[in-house]
Amino acid sequence: MHRALPKLAALSVLTAGAVLFSGGTALADTPVDEPDSFTSMFTVMATPDTVIGTNGQPAPGQPGATGTFNYRINSDENVICYDLTLTGVTGEYQSPARTATHIHEAAEGAAGPPRIAFPNPEGDGDTRTSSGCLEGPFTTGVMANGQDTGTGFSVREIEENPSAFFGDTHTAEYSAGAVRGQLMAVPMGGVETGGGATAGATGAGDVAPAALGAGALVAAAAAGAVASRRRGTSS
Repeated sequence: MHRALPKLAALSVLTAGAVLFSGGTALADTPVDEPDSFTSMFTVMATPDTVIGTNGQPAPGQPGATGTFNYRINSDENVICYDLTLTGVTGEYQSPARTATHIHEAAEGAAGPPRIAFPNPEGDGDTRTSSGCLEGPFTTGVMANGQDTGTGFSVREIEENPSAFFGDTHTAEYSAGAVRGQLMAVPMGGVETGGGATAGATGAGDVAPAALGAGALVAAAAAGAVASRRRGTSS
């Protein structure tokens, strides 16, 4: 069962080790090598028109910006791998969390606390990217009800109810979020699966590729590219 969502009014910055993030590269949680298999895969097509402020009201993000966030999960090892691409997001990152790029727990149209903080996408020109794998326990640098909003969080919770989570990134100009989008399960297809939660159990197997459209194609391509990188580094 999911924990009750902390009230956003109670969110505050950790007094030790967390600062208002404003540019540069910051590590999130423990970086690890990519696991040999995954139990589920998700994608986010993030846009500026779905951003919600902490008051629960729409807070439009950066016009023309988009984000494609692809996540691969091994819930047996509490590992999440990520390939994040931002297009048209400009300016410095800024967030009360330890980084400005997150998975939050909240349904579409609602605000909610961050559960995982990722290294911010970086790059020259119009495109910024970030990729890697993180292993829990997770921390975000944001406190609610006396504890970090990542405390006790497991990636298995994403598998159980992906639509209850969204990905976003924050900048100084668009502090509520430059872009945002809900997680959507992607059929595992040719991607290796582990012995834990199956695609059917997570709902990934129930989502038709036609319904996913471009999101599924983007995520599948990203997964294939990662698999190729892994084979190349191991040869």
